[in-house]
Amino acid sequence: MIDDLEQLVLCESFSSDLAAVARSAEVVAAMGARHLGVRPEFLVIDGVTHLRWTFGTPKVLLLGHHDTVWPMGTLATHPWSVVDGVARGPGVFDMKAGLVQTFHALAGLDSLDGVALLITGDEEVGSITSAKLIEDTAREMTAAFVMEASADGGALKTARKGTSLYTVQAHGKAAHAGLEPEKGANAGIELAHQILAIAAIGAGATTVTPTVLSGGTTLNTVPAAASVGVDVRVAEVSEQTRVDAAIHSLKPVVPGTRLEIAGGPNRPPLESAMSASLYALAQELATGLGIGPLTSASVGGASDGNFTAGVGCPTLDGLGAVGGGAHADHEHVVVAEMPRRTALLRALIDAVR
Repeated sequence: MIDDLEQLVLCESFSSDLAAVARSAEVVAAMGARHLGVRPEFLVIDGVTHLRWTFGTPKVLLLGHHDTVWPMGTLATHPWSVVDGVARGPGVFDMKAGLVQTFHALAGLDSLDGVALLITGDEEVGSITSAKLIEDTAREMTAAFVMEASADGGALKTARKGTSLYTVQAHGKAAHAGLEPEKGANAGIELAHQILAIAAIGAGATTVTPTVLSGGTTLNTVPAAASVGVDVRVAEVSEQTRVDAAIHSLKPVVPGTRLEIAGGPNRPPLESAMSASLYALAQELATGLGIGPLTSASVGGASDGNFTAGVGCPTLDGLGAVGGGAHADHEHVVVAEMPRRTALLRALIDAVR
């Protein structure tokens, strides 16, 4: 397993470098073929390379991704290593160790019948090209097991917030800020009103966060345009719907300005009801394997498991690596946990297909 993990980590796969993602797909496909006895379908959508294996009439979907957030050349500053039972390197935790565990779990089954494995190439940038592929693949499945890394302490992820993304643009009228500011319509002031209104939409577990700001052209010109990006995280579909309606209902305040609103829901929430039965099963199986008890976590970050849950497929997430530091300099994997998580996945597959 360590040798396989080294091979994947040494093939850098920055999401925004489509050639690198394609090279990574070849490495992942070859590894899968070696363990599973057959090469996958190569599904290239808008230049992004995804891989899918299908065995018989699948009932169980295993879901992962091979792209990472790390720019090409990161290995020079974050080299592959295994020291004192801890593996390090770009993408080792999120989520190349999860792919290794998946292949080894499947290789240990008596039969692969009833299993589908989908490994996408753009999860880290919002799954723009793979969202429909994931939904279509998951729609008729009995269960989806997401091989994303675990939460703190190895906790399985039984709930994830859904995400929505927006851009709110204020359009006004430029004028000289010193000579005749009254002849302008200040898009910056309009945007300030909107930022306060947007932030007020959040409530309870729902966060509505203004993020990237831009506006104006020169210090002595009334801004004719200004914009803000908005990140939304919700625990329930009803909240995603409420926030979407509220954002699209924003009205301008400053005379002479107008608003342009783009965006909407990106991923539906993975609600705990969609994972409850699978988590209970995992607890039972872990006890039998001598690797329990398991713990669970609800997290704010989204994954492709949000899509599978969104089409009604029971979904359990966080079955991949145990470690920490996703997207951070201290990214790492606890090697001793890899065979244990592999055994748990294998047992889960056998129990539900």
